[in-house]
Amino acid sequence: MSMCLLWLGLLHISLSALWQVADTQAAMTIDHVKLTVLPANNVETGTNVTLRCEASVSQSLRQSLTYSFSLLQEDQVIISKNITDSVLERTLSPARVSNSGRYQCRVHIRNKQKTSNKVGALRNKGLQVPLLKVKSDIVSEGENIIATCSAPGETGSLMFLFYEDKQEVKRVVHSTNSVTTTLTMQKLTDIYLHCTYMVIMHPSAGVSNKSNIVKVFVQENYEITPQISISTNANVVEGDRVQITCNVPYSSDLELYLTKGSTLLYKSHVTFTQSLVVRAEDSGEYVCKAEKGNMQKRAVYQLNVAELFSKPILSISPVQVFEGQRFILNCTSNVTSPVKITKADIKYMIGPISAAARYEETASLATNGNYTCMAMVKEVNKISLPLILKAKVPVSIPVLRAVNKVIIGKPFNVLCEAENGTLPITYILLKNHGRVAYKKVTEAASRAIFDITSISSPEEINSFTCLAYNRGPSYSMFSEPLTAPVIVPVSKPVMDTKEATVTEGSDLTLNCEVQEGTRPITFTWYHNGVMIPLPTKEGKYVVKAIKRDQRGDYHCDASNSALETKTSISIRINVSLALWKKALIGIFCILLLVAIVIVLTVFFKKMSHPRRKNQATELSVKPSRPKSGDPMRVSLTLDIEDNTALNGTPCVMGRNVWSEHASGSDSDDHTDEDSKLVQPQEVDPSRDDPVKKSLEPEYSVQHTEVQMSTPGVSEQAEGVALEYAQLNNSEQEPA
Repeated sequence: MSMCLLWLGLLHISLSALWQVADTQAAMTIDHVKLTVLPANNVETGTNVTLRCEASVSQSLRQSLTYSFSLLQEDQVIISKNITDSVLERTLSPARVSNSGRYQCRVHIRNKQKTSNKVGALRNKGLQVPLLKVKSDIVSEGENIIATCSAPGETGSLMFLFYEDKQEVKRVVHSTNSVTTTLTMQKLTDIYLHCTYMVIMHPSAGVSNKSNIVKVFVQENYEITPQISISTNANVVEGDRVQITCNVPYSSDLELYLTKGSTLLYKSHVTFTQSLVVRAEDSGEYVCKAEKGNMQKRAVYQLNVAELFSKPILSISPVQVFEGQRFILNCTSNVTSPVKITKADIKYMIGPISAAARYEETASLATNGNYTCMAMVKEVNKISLPLILKAKVPVSIPVLRAVNKVIIGKPFNVLCEAENGTLPITYILLKNHGRVAYKKVTEAASRAIFDITSISSPEEINSFTCLAYNRGPSYSMFSEPLTAPVIVPVSKPVMDTKEATVTEGSDLTLNCEVQEGTRPITFTWYHNGVMIPLPTKEGKYVVKAIKRDQRGDYHCDASNSALETKTSISIRINVSLALWKKALIGIFCILLLVAIVIVLTVFFKKMSHPRRKNQATELSVKPSRPKSGDPMRVSLTLDIEDNTALNGTPCVMGRNVWSEHASGSDSDDHTDEDSKLVQPQEVDPSRDDPVKKSLEPEYSVQHTEVQMSTPGVSEQAEGVALEYAQLNNSEQEPA
């Protein structure tokens, strides 16, 4: 057991020691990396330049390290190297423009990496002078020159430029410092060549100085020099046959061409002769070309051919042809070489339709087309320019119609149009056969639209016509008179009704009439200025079961398709009460009057009660049967007679009697004159006194009133009153 513990202790100590050693090896850091350009950053081309990269490292334990250096130019690695030394050097011997640029140095040690904190910039000034060589400085005419331009010691991609004197003739880009190319020269004189170059990656360095100048001698090649000849008279006329010969001294490995302008007439590898009958248009410059490789030589001959007769001209008569009209085609030509031919020698042909110089036909759709004529003499023939015949279509009968609505008194437009007819077409608007306006239509999109100010009646519309022509006024076509619906605006409407006052509950009929106006006419009705939402097509409006709130002012508006509204004069409608309402009001008034009378009667009766009480008291103290000499009786009789004669009303008489009696009772100072007015008479009980009869009703009433008003009187007074009442009752009985 102790042995095991001992071994575990030793293992722990060993592991700890190893851990400390590993930790000591990892204690390392890169302080900095420095890049230096020697002898300087800016140097002349050809100078030896050294790039020095140095790494500074700090470590806890001195031990050997492996440095991984990388040198970069413009972020591209140009060299990588693993060394145990902390310094890396790169020598550029000598330095060229291609070495110019920005450099960096990167160091990698174990798991540590660091880049130089300063970028070294190398600038080489100037390019070296290139060298030009040629394969042969003596060449034949048309032979290529093989030239080589080089810039020894230069690196990178270069662009070489080749010059003939001061003119650039070629550019070549190559990845090395030397290039060989082929130069093609067409000159017959000596040639002077030189070259330059530039570094593609450093265009700011510019172009190098000129190379050496090389002179190249060019020798003329007589073996391919062509010759051209024409065997003919001095004066060549149309119809003459000429022989054109093109030859070379030596015909090995070459090509011959005969051209006129841009037209190739013949091609051969040996000498040849071309025969042809010439015409006036064959005049010109003929060229014989000889080519061998890149070399070309030529010979030129100018040929002039006189005209035998002129080019024919095809004409038509008349110039403007209409369908159905006769036309004539004529082909003519003039003789320009009368020594050779006469006018009779010229033969004509008009297309495939006629073998003569004249052709006559009636124009139609079938005769339209292109026509040419041909003039022929011997082997020479000439064709005229084409003549295009398209017979015009005569104008058809035009149609005159209105473009928009025709309303009396308002402007409108009319269109005069012919269905057929070749443009241009002239249209003239007429009114009563007199000219009003005209218009010339030259395009299919145009139309002859005329403005008419107005018309005053529907019949006036038929006075307008139009004519059209495209061949001349003598071939005019006339239209039919203008026909179109004419809208007559409505006149001022007149509104009336059978009666201005109607009874409530009855129907009201309103009539609105216009004297003029094209149907349909729309009538709009208004009540007190507010439109009734029920327009009608008839001038009649019925208000069913009219009500009192429908009374007031009514008017109507009339309008039609002329879009012009006319308003009538307003009329006032009164609405009276219904009969049953009138009867009900009458009954109510009568009942109201009766009620008023009853109220007034009761009121006046109540007002008269105090007087009646006084009168009843006065009567109760008098004897029940007064004597004839009783002053009371006499006064009563007199009062009755006077009141009856004056008023004729028992009620009034009664009131006057008691009033007079009451006043008489109160005063005892009666004069003798008053007593003398009426002599006392003996009253016969058996006679009916007419005065008493007239007083009976009032007496009964007054007695009753007195009796009701004096409930507390003495028995004697009651007896007198009773006797007086019985007397009245006996007088009321018939005799």
